[in-house]
Amino acid sequence: MNHFLTDTEMASLVEAIKIAEDHSSGEIRVHIDSTAEDDFANKAFAIFRSLDMHHTKERNAVLFYVNFEHHYLTIIGDEGIHKKVKQSFWDNLHDEITSEFAKEKYCQGLQNAILKTGLELKKYFPVDGENINELPNDISFS
Repeated sequence: MNHFLTDTEMASLVEAIKIAEDHSSGEIRVHIDSTAEDDFANKAFAIFRSLDMHHTKERNAVLFYVNFEHHYLTIIGDEGIHKKVKQSFWDNLHDEITSEFAKEKYCQGLQNAILKTGLELKKYFPVDGENINELPNDISFS
C-alpha cells in the first residue's frame, strides 16, 4: 500500500473528506499512486476520469493525486469549481501541501487542503435540498 500514511491517518483523511463535503454538493477524492510511471500528469487525469469525477452534477469534484515515492502531487478541480476558485487557489493549496510534505507531515498537509477545499465548495456550491454523496469518500490506490 503506502509507507507514508498509517491506517489511522488514512481514516482521518476520509473523515476530513466527509466534513469537507458537508453542506456542499462538491465531491473530494484522494488517490495514492505507488507506480513507477513517469507521466504522472496524464495518469492523474486518467484516474480522475476512471473515478467518474467528471460526472458530478455540478462538475465540482476535486482530486488530490499523490505519488509519495516520486514526490509528485497534483490537484485536479473539475470545470465547475475551477471556474469559481481560479488557478491561484490550486497553486496556493499545492504550495501549502508540499510545504507540509517537506516536513514529513503528509496527513496534516492533505487534511488541511481537504478542509480548505471544502470551505470553497461550501461557498460556491451550497447544498440545495438533500445532500447526495455522488462519489465514495474512500482513498483509492494504484
